[in-house]
Amino acid sequence: QVQLVESGGGLVQSGGSLRLSCAASERVLSNYAVGWFRQTPGKEREFVAHISRSGGVTYYADSVKGRFTIYRDNAKNTGYLQMNSLKPEDTAVYYCAADLSVGSDRYYEAGVYDWWGQGTQVTVSS
Repeated sequence: QVQLVESGGGLVQSGGSLRLSCAASERVLSNYAVGWFRQTPGKEREFVAHISRSGGVTYYADSVKGRFTIYRDNAKNTGYLQMNSLKPEDTAVYYCAADLSVGSDRYYEAGVYDWWGQGTQVTVSS
C-alpha cells in the first residue's frame, strides 16, 4: 500500500501562487504516474494534471493550461503542482493520486488511479 500526503494548500488572493506537494510513504513513487484532481462540494472529482513516471509526458486540463505546472522529483519521492495566476474558480480540495499503469490514455479518469492522498484545501479569494 502506498500512502500519499499532500501539503501546500491554503488561502491566497486572486492572481497569487501556491505549490502543492505530494509525498509518497515509500521510495516507490518513481513506479507510478502521478495525477492531480480537485473537487468542490456537490461536484465530481475533476482532472487537473498528470505526469508520467519519468516526468517526460504531462497533460493538463484546459482550465489550468498555461497557469499550472506539474513536475516531480523522483529522488525526493515527491510530486508537485505549481499553481500560478490563481482564480476564485480554482478553489477546491486538491488530491494527488498514483497510477501504476504505463502509458494510460485514460489519465483524466479518477478510476484508473490506484492510490490517493487525503486532499489539501486551496481557497482563492477575489
